[in-house]
Amino acid sequence: MDWVERVACIKPWKRHGERAPHKPLLLLYALGRFQRDGGRPIPFSSAEAELGLLLKEFGPPRRTSPGYPFHHLTNDYGLWLVETVDGPGSPGSELGRLREAQATGRLHPDLLRALTDDSGLVARLARHLLDTNFEPSLHPDICRHVGLELNDQVTTAEQASLSTARRDPAFRERVLVAYEYCCAFCAYEGWLDGTAVGLDAAHVRWWAFDGPDDVANGLCLCAIHHKLFDKGVLGLTPERTIAVSRKFVSRSPAAAQMVLSLAGHPLREPQRGLDPVDGGHIDWHTRQVFRAPARH
Repeated sequence: MDWVERVACIKPWKRHGERAPHKPLLLLYALGRFQRDGGRPIPFSSAEAELGLLLKEFGPPRRTSPGYPFHHLTNDYGLWLVETVDGPGSPGSELGRLREAQATGRLHPDLLRALTDDSGLVARLARHLLDTNFEPSLHPDICRHVGLELNDQVTTAEQASLSTARRDPAFRERVLVAYEYCCAFCAYEGWLDGTAVGLDAAHVRWWAFDGPDDVANGLCLCAIHHKLFDKGVLGLTPERTIAVSRKFVSRSPAAAQMVLSLAGHPLREPQRGLDPVDGGHIDWHTRQVFRAPARH
């Protein structure tokens, strides 16, 4: 079993399709640290705040703890080790115990040797973790947060081999045609030399969590509203009106016009005869991505 396969076998906590990217985020964080300092042990005292921010920014809306992945990743295929002042082994996932035991974590020595010997392994592991846990609109932000420099080191052939299930390349065109090349939130449409620009096909239920590549799970969104939708700033109600998170705060007239004014507005429907967004996918996005509560 190679290292990408080992990472693919990480056992996430699962229940009813809930997102639990705790372990993948810790691994991405550790890979970023490897690029910067060669894989030295990571004290929990220095990682706690950074992991907490990662989980808050890119994890599920529910409250979560950085102690969970720091402890539980030790159970997955020799990827991660934890030691304390008393010796090898994690004291558990409780924050107090990790602090008191002066816990440190590190990538397994075998993995560190493989990363050192194979200059492209960091990128392959990172791409797999990103593709199987997050929507593409979030990948650059996650890499910036963890300090990862991928530099497109994964070739097309390698990328194709990372997963047996691949995204449907025709999904984008089907969704844009369904919504007539117009943002379903703000009605933006734009063209350059006959090509649509600034428009994306967004998954409502994320592809990484069994979201199908079909029109009933897609929205044509402008780039800014796509990012805000995947971050949980924007969402949808069962009546297919636009929801805006109360946690989103802005004082600029531009943000008020582009975001706050959308609250309660009806979603643009696809062309007649094509499926609107499925209610089950809306429910998943509301539970797993949207940062409730919604503004009135």
